[in-house]
Amino acid sequence: MAENNKKFVEQITSMDEDFAKWYTDIVKKADLIDYSSVKGCMIIRPYGYAIWENIQKILDTRFKETGVENVYMPMFIPESLLTKEKEHVEGFAPEVAWVTHGGSERLAERLCVRPTSETLFCEHFANVVKSYRDLPKNYNQWCSVVRWEKTTRPFLRSREFLWQEGHTVHRTAKEAEERTIKMLNIYADFFENDLGMPVIRGQKTEKEKFAGAKATYTVEALMHDGKALQGGTSHNFGTGFAEAFNIQFLDNDNTLKYCHETSWGVSTRIIGGIIMTHGDDSGLVLPPAVAPIQVVVIPVQQHKAGVLDAASKIYETLKAAGIRAKLDDSDQSPGWKFSEYEMKGVPLRIEIGPRDIADNKCVIVRRDNREKSFVSIDNLIEEVNAGLDNLIKALHEKALANRENRTYTAHTLEELIKIANENSGYIKAMWCGDRECEEKLKEEADVTSRCIPFGHGPIGDKCVCCGREAHKLVYWGKAY
Repeated sequence: MAENNKKFVEQITSMDEDFAKWYTDIVKKADLIDYSSVKGCMIIRPYGYAIWENIQKILDTRFKETGVENVYMPMFIPESLLTKEKEHVEGFAPEVAWVTHGGSERLAERLCVRPTSETLFCEHFANVVKSYRDLPKNYNQWCSVVRWEKTTRPFLRSREFLWQEGHTVHRTAKEAEERTIKMLNIYADFFENDLGMPVIRGQKTEKEKFAGAKATYTVEALMHDGKALQGGTSHNFGTGFAEAFNIQFLDNDNTLKYCHETSWGVSTRIIGGIIMTHGDDSGLVLPPAVAPIQVVVIPVQQHKAGVLDAASKIYETLKAAGIRAKLDDSDQSPGWKFSEYEMKGVPLRIEIGPRDIADNKCVIVRRDNREKSFVSIDNLIEEVNAGLDNLIKALHEKALANRENRTYTAHTLEELIKIANENSGYIKAMWCGDRECEEKLKEEADVTSRCIPFGHGPIGDKCVCCGREAHKLVYWGKAY
C-alpha cells in the first residue's frame, strides 16, 4: 500500500521544487482539464466542471436572494457598439478577438467576440428603461468570454473562460453604490466561508480599476506561494456608460435623468485559486462546499463476506442525508484508491473492513491532515458533518496563517524593494495617490497595487515612494 501511494504521488512535482510545474501537474492529473487544439483554450473535464457547477449553484442562489435575475446576451458585439464608450474599448482593445467573415463573405462591420458585455447590456437597458418605475434592473448572465491573452495558464488565464457578469441599473447614485458593495460582500463571504480562502476587501487604484468604471472594488486572496490572486471585482460605473448609451428614465419629478450602473463578476479563475491556496504535494484539497465528491467510501478486503454490503449501506445513508458521496467498489487496491481520492481532493474518506463491521464502526480520514477517527456507524452522519465543518475551518486557518506570515510593512522605497526581492507576499505601505509613484514601484520592485483596504488605518504619513504626504494605505504585491 505504501509503495503504491509513493509511486502515485511521485507523479506530482513538489510545490517547493517548482510551484508552477506543481500546479500544472495537479490540474492535469486530477482530471480537471485537458489541452485543446485551440492554442490558449482549455477543455474543462467533468470533475473540473463539477467544481464550477457547485460554485455556480451557491452564488446563483445568493444572487437571486438579492433580487437578481438571469439573462443571456449575444456573444458578438458590433464594432460600432463597442466603441461607444472610449475608455472601455481602449482598455480591452489589445485582447479583442474579431469576426470578419460570415461564411465566405466579408462582413460589412466587424464583430467582436465578447470580452465582457457592458455594451450589450447598455444597449438593452436603453431600450427597456423608460421610467423610474422600471428601476432597478438587476441582471446577471453565466457565459464564456474571450480575451486574446499572450501567456495562458489553465483556469488562471486562458483565451476563453467561464464566468458570471452582473449588470444593474439604478435610480440613484446611493442605490448603485449599495449594490456594488453588496455584491462585493457576497463574493467575500463566499471565499471566506465556503472556500476557506481569507480575502482582503478594498478599492482598486485609478490605474488598476476596470476600464470605464467610476470605482472598482476587489477581494484579494494570497496563494500558497505568496502571489496575490484577484478573486472577484465589483464596479460602480456611475453614469458614464448611461451617458454614452443614453440610458435615461423619467423620474417622478417629470425630468429625464441618467441611470447609475454597476457590474460585478467572478470566473473559473476561482478554481485555480482553490488549487493554489489549499493543495499539497499529494494533489487537490477541496473545500466541502464545492467538492464534487464530499465523502468517498472505500471497502477494505471487499472480497470478504459482508464488506460490500456494509459499504453500500454507508453510501446510501450518506446520500439520504444530502451528502455528495461515492462508493468505490472497483477492483483497484485500497492503496491505489486512497491515493486517487487524495489526488482529487475529496474532503473525507470512509474506510470499512471486516473488523470495523464487527465493532459497528468505520474509519473517517480527513484529506487535509490525514487525521483518522474511529466512529460508530450509528453516529455516522453527525461525525461526517463535524468532519466537514472542521476541515473547512482548518483550511481557512492555515490559509490565514500563510497570509499573516507573508504580510510585510515598508516605510521607504529601499525597504519595499528589499522586501520584494527577498520575500513573496503582501507589502503594506503608504501611497500619495500619484500614478507616477505607482508605476515606479512596478518598475523598480516589480509589484502592483492590489487594493486600498477597507477598515485599515494608516501606518505612517509619508509615501513609500516619494516621501510626500500620504493618506492611502495600499497592499502591494506580485500577482497572477
